[in-house]
Amino acid sequence: MGTKIKKGDKSVQRAWTFYDWANSVYPLVISTAIFPIFYEKTTAAIGTGPMGDEVTFFGQQIKNTVLYSYVIAASFVAVIIISPILSGIADYVGSKKRYLQFFCYLGATATASLYFFDAEHALELSMLSLFLASLGFWNSLVFYNAYLPEIAAPEEQDKLSAKGFSMGYIGSVILLVTSLVLIKAFNVPAKYCFVLTGIWWAGFAQVTYRKLPKANKRQKVVNGLLSNGFRELKKVGKFTWKTVRLKRYIIAFFFLSMGVQTVMLMAVLFAKKEIFNKPDSNEAGLIIAVLIIQFVAVLGAFVFSASSKRFGNIKTLGGALFIWVLCCTAAYKIVDSETGFYILAASVGLVMGGTQALSRSTFSKFLPQTKDTASFFSFYDITEKLGIVLGMVTFGALEAIFGDIRTSVLSLITFFVLGLIALFFVPKNEAEHVNMVLDEFEPEEEHGEEDILDDGTLAQSI
Repeated sequence: MGTKIKKGDKSVQRAWTFYDWANSVYPLVISTAIFPIFYEKTTAAIGTGPMGDEVTFFGQQIKNTVLYSYVIAASFVAVIIISPILSGIADYVGSKKRYLQFFCYLGATATASLYFFDAEHALELSMLSLFLASLGFWNSLVFYNAYLPEIAAPEEQDKLSAKGFSMGYIGSVILLVTSLVLIKAFNVPAKYCFVLTGIWWAGFAQVTYRKLPKANKRQKVVNGLLSNGFRELKKVGKFTWKTVRLKRYIIAFFFLSMGVQTVMLMAVLFAKKEIFNKPDSNEAGLIIAVLIIQFVAVLGAFVFSASSKRFGNIKTLGGALFIWVLCCTAAYKIVDSETGFYILAASVGLVMGGTQALSRSTFSKFLPQTKDTASFFSFYDITEKLGIVLGMVTFGALEAIFGDIRTSVLSLITFFVLGLIALFFVPKNEAEHVNMVLDEFEPEEEHGEEDILDDGTLAQSI
C-alpha cells in the first residue's frame, strides 16, 4: 500500500517539477539540436542517389530525412496505441509511478544507446534506438502529467505547471551548452553526449522518485486487465463528448498542438533551409537561435501564468494563439536574415513556454475531481499526438507540392487561427451541466463509490 497523495505538499511538488528538469534534455539535445545534425552528417556520408541523401533501409532506398520523420511518426503511433491501455491499468491498480519509471528508464537507456549509432552497417538497429527513445519520452509524460491534479489544487496548477516547464528549459540548456563545449572546445565526439543525456535523464529523475508517492493500490485484477484500459478511455471519451467545456477545449487544444508541436519539430529545418543556407552561415548561428528560444521560454512560462491569474486561462491562451499567428506570418512573409530570425526565435520562445504550460494546467482544471487522472491525461496525450501526426503530414505535403518550405508555414497559420476560433466557444463555467454528466460517468462496478469524488472544483471560472 503506497503513501496517500496529499495536495499542496511543497516537497512533493518540487520533486514533481524535477522530472521536467530530467527529461527535457531529450527533446532539446536529441530531437532538436545535436542528434539531428549528427544524423544528417552520418547518413549523408554514406548517401546515394541524385542528391546524395538516400540510404538503404531494409533493402529499400529512402531519403535520410524521410526515414527520420517516419521513425518518429511511428513512435507517436505506438504511443497512441500503448498509452490508453497502460493508463487505464495505472488508474485501476494505482501504478502511475511504476509506469513513469519504466518509460523513463526505457527512454534514457535508448538515448544512451545512440552512442552505437551506425548508419553504414546497422542502420535498422540504430533507428530502433531512436524509436524507443521517443516512445519512452512521450509515454512517460502521460503518467507524469497525470500527477498534476493530484498534487496541486486548481489555483496552484498554472504556477506549478509553469515552474515545471521552466525547470525543463533551464536544465536542458545547461546540458546543451555543456555538450557544445565538449564537442567544440575539447573535440569530444557527439555520440558521447547521447550517453550523457541518458544519464542526466535517468539520474535526475531519482529526485522525483524519492518524493513522489505511489497511489494507493485500489484493485487486484486478474482477468480483463488489458481491456480495462480501453474501457477507461471509452469512459473518458464519453464524458468529454458530453461535457461541453472540456470537449470544446480539447478541440482547441488539438489545433493548438498541430501548430505548436510542428513548429518545435520543424523550426531547425526551416532555419537551415531558409536562413542559415548561405556560404558564410554556420551551425553555431542555428544553435544560438535554439538557445534563445529556450531562455526566453522560461520567462514566457511565468509571464503567461501571471496573465492567467488576471485574465483567465482561456483569454490568455487566446492571446498566445494570436501571437503565434503573427510569428508564423512573419516567418512566411518577412524574416529572411539571421538577425530577423533571432528576433523571431525570441518571440516564439516567449509564447512557446506560456502555451505549453497553460495548455497542461487548463486541461487539468477542467477535469472532474477523480482518481482516474492517468486515463484523462492519456486522452490528452493522444489528442496531442494526433495533432503532431496531422500537422507534420500537412506541413510536409505542402512542401512536396509547392517545393518551398515557406509555403508550409501557411498550414501553421491555419492551425493557430482554427485553435483561436475554437477557444471563443469554450464556455466560462458549466458546473450545473457537469453535475448531470457525472451521474453517467460512473466507474465499473468493481471500482467502488470512492473513485468518483466531489466535483466542486468544476464550478471554478477559468
